[in-house]
Amino acid sequence: MSKILLIEDDISFCKLLEKFLIKKAYDVTIAFSAAEARLAIKNESFDLILTDLRLPDSDGIGLMSEFKNDYPQIPVVLMTGYSDVNTAVKAIKNGAADYISKPFNPDEVLLVITNALQTFEEEIPSKENKKPVKKQTSTENEFVKGISVASKKLLDHIQLVSPTDMSVLIIGESGTGKEIIAKSIHQQSNRKNNNFIAVDCGAIPKELAASEFFGHLKGSFTGAISDKMGYFEAANGGTLFLDEIGNLSYENQIQLLRALQERKIKPVGSNKEINVDIRIITATNEDLREAVKNGDFREDLYHRINEFSILSPSLKDREEDLMVFADYFLEKANQQLNKDVIGFSPEVVAIFQNYNWPGNLRELQNCVKRATLLSRGNYIESDVLPAEFFQVQKQDNADTVSNFSLSENEKETIIHALSKTQNNKSEAAKLLKITRKTLYNKLKQYNID
Repeated sequence: MSKILLIEDDISFCKLLEKFLIKKAYDVTIAFSAAEARLAIKNESFDLILTDLRLPDSDGIGLMSEFKNDYPQIPVVLMTGYSDVNTAVKAIKNGAADYISKPFNPDEVLLVITNALQTFEEEIPSKENKKPVKKQTSTENEFVKGISVASKKLLDHIQLVSPTDMSVLIIGESGTGKEIIAKSIHQQSNRKNNNFIAVDCGAIPKELAASEFFGHLKGSFTGAISDKMGYFEAANGGTLFLDEIGNLSYENQIQLLRALQERKIKPVGSNKEINVDIRIITATNEDLREAVKNGDFREDLYHRINEFSILSPSLKDREEDLMVFADYFLEKANQQLNKDVIGFSPEVVAIFQNYNWPGNLRELQNCVKRATLLSRGNYIESDVLPAEFFQVQKQDNADTVSNFSLSENEKETIIHALSKTQNNKSEAAKLLKITRKTLYNKLKQYNID
């Protein structure tokens, strides 16, 4: 029976959710504040933490970061209202396993919890095997070839750099699949038969970075109860992928640079150097050149890791790929959930195409998987999409209105509005803030069919 720590300050809602989870065979401990949660986690061990984004004495993201540092093996799922969805998407980048938006759908709650528990079980190495190898399912590792110009350029760059030993820096927004790109480079390289070790630099406390990267000997510091192999040694002969490298402290950057230059490491507490032969692939969602300029990132390390850079495009930059990925994620969801949904309704395709996907591929995958679970027919319909999907869409449309004011480029603006509304003249007139009659006069004036 999996044990869940539920942190929620709304007592009646908390009790309701507790009852539901107990009914579904989970062991639940509740806390109404961050202080109570800290106390509970000291006294008991948990398999998952479910926390509200807003608490009376802390915010959920701050508390999540605290728990991720102290208890990295426990997945954290955030509960959030619609207005905080973008914050929750950012939190996933910082280590959250997933988020659930209120009001909840019971099936969705169970799916998110099951996925979080399953994913973390796969990622945690056994106690007997001290190698910090991050395991993944084959579906997560599979590189999907898109049809957009951006995707073709990405594929060309991957195929070009893979057979070499060059250090690669992958630049892109959170959720664009930077780790999958890194894995694809490894799988097409001469090192493909050796380990691929993925490390989230944002999840490593700076005091423990040397131990995590280079390992330590038993007794070398308080808490070192046994010898530990570091990421560098575990990746020997293979590829070391450092995600969000910009999060490393300046001191840790120096340690990393020295190891890369000398190709030798020394475990904490040891006098013996170990030779390592590794390829380095790094990723970031920030502008490292700006960080170098501001003195937050070492210039010599930047040049060391950036022998070749690859841009991981956002979904906004590869619109033609949207339904390619949606169909791929649907196929995987059908396999995982034992369903046989055929595809997406035209309405859902239109909604997908008008949405801005701030969480990129990760958000699309989560959305398709949940919708697949909830679908009862052959096609995914709009009624199984999350409520915030429509609210965000309305917000986007509201933002768009301001861009449709008639000016000296009247003709182009009208054509753009008609295209945006799929030639619906009433909707186009609303966007342009003119009457339908005025729009017809303008169409006649500019000979627009």
